Amino acid sequence: MEIQVGDILVMKKPHPCGASRWLVLRTGADLRLRCTGCGHEVMKPRFQILPRVRSVERGEKQG
Repeated sequence: MEIQVGDILVMKKPHPCGASRWLVLRTGADLRLRCTGCGHEVMKPRFQILPRVRSVERGEKQG
């Protein structure tokens, strides 16, 4: 699955704040994500995030 900075990941389960959409801030072996509901940021290994993703919404092209 191709994930780029600026994409929105729609997760299978919602965050405790109620939002299920996360903005990708950093990619690589780890992904840094920001919740679109409350702004909470997490950094987790890619292998833990990918099975929990329902869909990817493409962000705008950066530069």
